[in-house]
Amino acid sequence: MRTRLGLPLLLIAAVVSLPAQCEEFSTPTLTALRIDWAEALDQLRAEVAPSPTAAVEFGLGSGPDLPAAGLRRVPAWVRLNAITGRFFPAIGQSAVPVLLPLDAATLLASDPDPRPESPALRSAQAGFEIGMFDAGPAGYDAVFTLDGNLGDSLPPRVFSRPVEVQITGSSLIYDIADPLGAKGEPVKDLTAQYPDLRRFIREGHVRYAFSRFGAAYVVSVQCLDSVPKARRLACREAYPVAEHLLKALRLAGGTPQRALRDIPAMPAERPAAQSADFTYWPSGEILPGSGFRKQDGRPDSTVYAQIRFPIEHTPAYAHSQSYKPRIKDGGGAGLFAYPWRDNFCESRSFGVGQCAMGFGHQGQDIRPGACLPDQPGCDVKQQGVVAVRDGVLIRSPRQQAVTLLVNTTREHIRFRYMHMHPAELDRDGVLDGRRVAEGERFGVVGNYLDFPNGTTRHLHFDVQVFTPDGWLWVNPYTTLVASYEKLIGGRGRDLTPTPTTPAVARAGPDNGLP
Repeated sequence: MRTRLGLPLLLIAAVVSLPAQCEEFSTPTLTALRIDWAEALDQLRAEVAPSPTAAVEFGLGSGPDLPAAGLRRVPAWVRLNAITGRFFPAIGQSAVPVLLPLDAATLLASDPDPRPESPALRSAQAGFEIGMFDAGPAGYDAVFTLDGNLGDSLPPRVFSRPVEVQITGSSLIYDIADPLGAKGEPVKDLTAQYPDLRRFIREGHVRYAFSRFGAAYVVSVQCLDSVPKARRLACREAYPVAEHLLKALRLAGGTPQRALRDIPAMPAERPAAQSADFTYWPSGEILPGSGFRKQDGRPDSTVYAQIRFPIEHTPAYAHSQSYKPRIKDGGGAGLFAYPWRDNFCESRSFGVGQCAMGFGHQGQDIRPGACLPDQPGCDVKQQGVVAVRDGVLIRSPRQQAVTLLVNTTREHIRFRYMHMHPAELDRDGVLDGRRVAEGERFGVVGNYLDFPNGTTRHLHFDVQVFTPDGWLWVNPYTTLVASYEKLIGGRGRDLTPTPTTPAVARAGPDNGLP
């Protein structure tokens, strides 16, 4: 039977009864940059030209002891990596030219056989101390610290602690929707050295973004855009430190490698079998009224990486820890029940460019399952936190946050864990440069937020990807859903709200249908 519009009644009935459209998960899109190593070699020649010793050592000149013909058989990058690799292990693995505050030519002139304990090293590093260095197929990452003992070369600071500066050089860029991107102002004193340099404050950091040799580089310092305080670094006090590092950057290593390929988005891998009980609200469906100034969440169905779920054992529950923590949500009994709920854009004072008005939570709160009376050996204070991937850790002593860095031919991504007790992390050697394997336990779920019992017992987990504006927070919720599904071996049920569909009139004597 057909209606006057020519539509079969069975088809109309099917349209009316269609379930809500569940979100499809996809992987991210990445752009691979093309690196100009010839340009980098020209710059290296210019940097070492004033030092005949360095020119010979790096194979860029000739001398009485090493004939030029012999030097040509030893690439300049290999010789440079052999020297700087003493201070920055595996520097030759970087697929982009490594820029660091290290004047290797000056160092060699002062010490022909420099070692990490060499007195000349601090001067060659412009006063910076190395905290962490990692290099790989996507590029490199480094963390340096600078105290205030540099005489008149920098203005005095109210902030009383050493300042931590990060630099990343990458050949992979994540293509994300970024309404706040590509902004900034030039820095007059640095324009000649970095013609396209942009300075801007974003997501709690002052950032200096520039390109060189086809690669993308960003120098950043965590700071507050406020008045200087002894315990809180103001961005205005961070400017001179970051710019001191920029002025000191020299080529320190790297190795020409095969160019990486652009990576298009693809459907994300998920189990085919349905889970018996795991349910979740879709990304962006934060608790009503919990967003910054009552704004809604931001849907993001991207699985940014295939990871191992960060809590050691199941079950685990993703819920808000700050808004209505005991709410009965869709049939669940509080925090220890499904369904999960996104809280990436929950109201906080943290900068998050992916959220409405630029503020949000930055990550997702996760609580491990409760210990039951009949569950032997369960200790709520010893519920494990594990590495989601093979990678290297970034963490200074006494910090409560642990960042796991992953650098491969297909990704340049960071995962941050928060609320574990700093003293326990220090005791267990969870510090800069420690390498961990996927699934390796390195801490326990805690409640530390500046002091013990500062928050509820849960894990804050977030994801940062590298962009032309540096490391930016993206919503980890879908990534966590996919990783949890993989761990439990079943696909969760999406509770996407059913859209209101106007009823279609049934055939009958009074509606004009045959």
